Amino acid sequence: MRQQQDATTDDSVVPLPEAFAVNGLGLPEKLFTLRQKLYRKAKREPTFRFYTLYGLIARLDVLEAAWALVAANDGAPGVDGVTIAAVKTSPDRVAQLVQQLQHELQMKQYRPQAVRRVYIPKPDGRPRPLGIPTVRDRVVQTAVKVILEPIFEADFLDVSYGYRPGRTAHDALREIARRVQQGYREIYDADLQAYFDSIPHDKLLKCVERRVADRHVLRLIRQWLTAPGGGAR
Repeated sequence: MRQQQDATTDDSVVPLPEAFAVNGLGLPEKLFTLRQKLYRKAKREPTFRFYTLYGLIARLDVLEAAWALVAANDGAPGVDGVTIAAVKTSPDRVAQLVQQLQHELQMKQYRPQAVRRVYIPKPDGRPRPLGIPTVRDRVVQTAVKVILEPIFEADFLDVSYGYRPGRTAHDALREIARRVQQGYREIYDADLQAYFDSIPHDKLLKCVERRVADRHVLRLIRQWLTAPGGGAR
């Protein structure tokens, strides 16, 4: 219990980036404040490892917020064929989905389904593989993201823009333009071919474990990495 309190202790001395100072996701106030506390704790203690996160992920308000984010993003159905529109046909069906996921998480019975593989064309004509989880798996994944995101955001460098909340490729371009105006003339660009298909999962998990010591959360992530269709091992 002490570590749970430590992990969410507020420290108003630690400044918040805009993504956590402004509730751009429209999260419930209680959850928005929790993310601020997690960020400040992680920022204040760079070597702190969080032990009690699974219970936060399994909270009903976290899963409800995760569903709202998934529904707003819409997207194609997974291997089970269930669409966002089908779930939204009635409030009861949404409540049943969220409550069922909470029960499975609390009882440690949650198991992800296979990921549906599709291929979309890249600008050069080559196919880009895309994995589409089921709606229910996307809800749990988003719940994990809601809780883990502020922790890892505290570790990112300010020059990083990729896959960051409140940051876009256009923001990166504006920063490049600003640096050019300041007199800088060299730009380095690098890309890794098919990187998401070749990420070494063991090394990825080692990076996660630097901040997350909760074995139940690590187990969730490991399940998604090893789900059929989930990518390279």
